[in-house]
Amino acid sequence: MAAENNTLIQATAEHLRRHAPFDRMERGDLEWLSARLEVGYYAKGEVVLSPEQGDAHKFFIIKQGVVLGEQGVVQAQEDTAWLELHEGECFPLGALLSKRPVTSTYRAGEDLFCYELGVEDFHQLTHRSEAFHDFCTRRIANLLEQSKHIIQAQYAQTSSTQQSMNSPLSAIIRREPVTCSPDTPIRDVLQTLHDLGIGAMIAVENNTPVGIFTLHDVLNRVALPGADLAQPIIGIMSTRLTTLPPQTLAYEAALAMVRDGIRHVLVTDQHKLVGIISEKDLFTLQRVGLRQISSAIRNSQGLEQLKQSAQDIRQLAHNMLAQGVAAEQLTQFISTLNDLLTQRLIELECQAQGISHSELCELGVCWLALGSEGRYEQTLNTDQDNGIIFSVPEGATAEEIRRTLLPLAERINAALDACGFPLCKGQVMASNPKWCLSLEEWKGAFSEWIQRGDAPVLLNATIFFDFRPLFGRHELAYELREWLNAKIKDNRLFLRHMVQNALGNRPPLGMVRDFVVDGGTLDLKLNGVSPFVDAARIFGLAAGVAETSTIRRLRASSEAWDMKKNDVEGWIEAFLYLQLLRLRLQHEQCEAGAALSNRVDPDKLNNLDRRILKEAFRQARKLQAVMEKYFSF
Repeated sequence: MAAENNTLIQATAEHLRRHAPFDRMERGDLEWLSARLEVGYYAKGEVVLSPEQGDAHKFFIIKQGVVLGEQGVVQAQEDTAWLELHEGECFPLGALLSKRPVTSTYRAGEDLFCYELGVEDFHQLTHRSEAFHDFCTRRIANLLEQSKHIIQAQYAQTSSTQQSMNSPLSAIIRREPVTCSPDTPIRDVLQTLHDLGIGAMIAVENNTPVGIFTLHDVLNRVALPGADLAQPIIGIMSTRLTTLPPQTLAYEAALAMVRDGIRHVLVTDQHKLVGIISEKDLFTLQRVGLRQISSAIRNSQGLEQLKQSAQDIRQLAHNMLAQGVAAEQLTQFISTLNDLLTQRLIELECQAQGISHSELCELGVCWLALGSEGRYEQTLNTDQDNGIIFSVPEGATAEEIRRTLLPLAERINAALDACGFPLCKGQVMASNPKWCLSLEEWKGAFSEWIQRGDAPVLLNATIFFDFRPLFGRHELAYELREWLNAKIKDNRLFLRHMVQNALGNRPPLGMVRDFVVDGGTLDLKLNGVSPFVDAARIFGLAAGVAETSTIRRLRASSEAWDMKKNDVEGWIEAFLYLQLLRLRLQHEQCEAGAALSNRVDPDKLNNLDRRILKEAFRQARKLQAVMEKYFSF
């Protein structure tokens, strides 16, 4: 009999070990748990646990079947349950830890078998097992920590490979080489080096390099000899060139520089010039960081340099994933660097048009970031959402100012597109006359939307109400924000319209399968991130919060709405996981040369990621349930 019991305990332990947190528990603790479990059966539709039963008295682990969580008086159906639990998942942690009744009704969605542990044994297990205690008190955070370690291991290897002296030169060429003809005057070459902020000029004939001149040559070959600046550059160039093919590894280029006492090597393919590698390129190969990128952006003198910085931002995102940087910090880093890039690009365009110090630029125009950029939540797959707000000087009209600004906005939008921020398919860009408006025109547009409250208006609200100033006179955006918050705060009808619109996008949790998929995939932005973003926006606007980011809105709103801190942090952790999963997905798409998207096949995720994804969707449903309750007027 003892042997049979021991066999049953071992089988139970092996079954549990397939699921978190039991996969991280010490063997002795897991066997202690398995020895104390009983198996309970519940027919489809039967209540397993409810608030009416008093303080929670058992810990349940699903052995087979599905549990539905209900809130309110309506029995859960496939499309109304806010929670679905499957094999290996457990409940009700919060009620057991707090020694209180559950707040939801747990009902068998189909014939159900559960492992059951008495409440006293549950509390004893939390003291015995550190892994179990950590999971119970930090459920989604604990799962995310496990996922982060896996991500670091996956990305560390590729990061060290990509950012090392084993990289081929073709992978680290930073820009198109700047060239001239051999008979170009020295004066013109010096001027070009100065204007473009570069350190070398290559003379070519039929795209074959014949000479190189660098800034280090200026003193010895131009200044000290007093060279005639009108003479051809080839006369003072180095013509003994070190050339290497694109497949050459970076360390071989470094050896060539040491061997030949040079600072530049030319990359050629069948004698044709394809790039140039500098000593600085090699030394900074593993040092693509915030300071380097931000400095390069601020010192950029043209679009080509900014395009390179945009690539560096994407590479930095990869490196940060490898270093385990959290999704919140990572998206903020990306958005901040993209802000700098956009600001520098606008500066350069204003300089090119000769209006940098005009009254129009200095006193009355503000470039607005909208949508995900306005929320500081950009990923690697982000198109443009922007607009312009301007003041109208005395004696002028809004239409006159708009005609002046639209050509400039069109050039800025085109340049951002060249840097990897695609033009918005919905034309939500500053170059669209509809979104290049005076302060009064913006107020008028917003007033009309709030009054109408129909579907197109609510779609606009999800983009435009997340505006923030990016460049120019920020005071205009601050005034518009203050006006909008006051306009919406007590407008119960419009808030209700926004809530109903948000509730139309339910997280895709399924009954037969874990997820409801469309063509085999899930849209992590629409189905995952958007429910959190929409709810945070509604809570924030109703509370008069000036913040635009989802996380800051939730935290600021939680005080105004007296929300439970643990609930809010659970929503934030879930939102951040979805952001992290999007970043991972898009990086993998970049590596594969595929088009960037937010669609993921859940069947291709590992078990841990599927578990966290389900938990994240449940948190979204819980947030939606809270929102629906608060705005039930």
